[in-house]
Order: sequence, then C-alpha cells, then structure tokens
Amino acid sequence: MSNPLDTDAGSELFNSYEAELKLVQADLSQKMEQIPELTGEPRKAAISQAERALEEADELLGQMRLEKSNIPTSSRGKVNQRFRNYESDVDTSRRKLNDLSSDRSALFGSRYTDDPSGPSDIHLEQRQQLLSGTDRLDRSTQRLKASQALANETEDIGAGTLADLHRQRETIQHTHDRLMESEGYVDRSVKTLRGMARRMATNRIITISIITVLVLLILLVIYSKFR
Repeated sequence: MSNPLDTDAGSELFNSYEAELKLVQADLSQKMEQIPELTGEPRKAAISQAERALEEADELLGQMRLEKSNIPTSSRGKVNQRFRNYESDVDTSRRKLNDLSSDRSALFGSRYTDDPSGPSDIHLEQRQQLLSGTDRLDRSTQRLKASQALANETEDIGAGTLADLHRQRETIQHTHDRLMESEGYVDRSVKTLRGMARRMATNRIITISIITVLVLLILLVIYSKFR
C-alpha cells in the first residue's frame, strides 16, 4: 500500500492530488469488493463504475507525474517513492478488475454456458445479435446526424452565396444606372458643345461681315475725298 502523506516533501498541489487519489483508491477498492457478489447487469454496472474510478485514478497519477518536476530535488526522492507505490496500487487494481471483467459466467449469469450447443447459447447469440444491431443503428444514426449537419452547413453556405450574388447584382445594377446617367450627361454636354460651336461660327461670320463693311465704307470715304 502507499505511504502516508508526507507534508514535509512535495508541493501543495502534489499533496492535493495525492489526497484525491487516496479517496479514489478507497472508492475503487469498495466497488471491486462488491463485484464478486454480483452477476448479470448489476455486475456489469459495478464493473463500469470501477473502470471510471480507475480512469480517474490514472488522470490523477498523470497530474502528479507532471507536478513532480516542480518539487525541489532534495525532497523529490520521498515523493518518487510514494508515487511508485501509488502506481503499483493502481496497476494491481487494474489487473484485478480485468480478471473480474473476464469472468463471463458471472457476467452473464445463468445465460452463460461453455457448451456451444446448450440452450443458453441461443439467448447469448440473440443478445449478441441485438447488441450488434444496436451498434449498427447507433453508427447509422451518427452518420445521419453528420449528413444532416453537412446539409445544414451546405444550406448556410448556399444562402450566403445567394446573398453575396444579390449584393453583387445590386452593385452591378447601380453601376449600370450610373453609367446610363453619365451617358446622358455626355450627350447633353456634346449637344451643348455643338451649340456653342455653331454660335461661335455665326459670331465669326458676323464679325467678318462687319469688318468687311467697315473696310468698304472707309475705302468709299477715301475715294470720295480724293475724287
């Protein structure tokens, strides 16, 4: 069995894990003492509870293994010895639990027989078929859930894509409207420029005509003066 808790060595966290492990070991021992007196479903339930307690003990051992590195070297020798004792106790419990779990006659009760041709073997076969069918049903259910989740995810992606396409369509439509509006501005600008060009040409003709008339008048005046 494990050594008593040594409060002079080891960190406070290691000691906390050690105290928890002792409680789990006591609970595990109590459950394992009850298993030999049980058969059938109660025995399987007790074995499952013991296995969970054993898993908890393994987890605590893992935490204690990590915490050992934080313990001063001068105190680590005593802690290592205690830790090895706990590991040995847990391994012993694991072997004993495996032996109890492998006792099929106690596990299945009166339904188990070593004679494959016996009448109880029919019940065992039916039970195995039922368990196999249940496993297949569970796997099918899991695949169905996975397919449903994938369908939902695909639907969400499709909805997001449609929303993006709708926004892009609105953007393109808005751009088209702006282009049409800009084209109208350009047309009006061209018409304005053409009107201005026509007015400039008309003004130029009028200006040339006025200058021509003035020149003729000046020439006429000069001619009449020197006549």
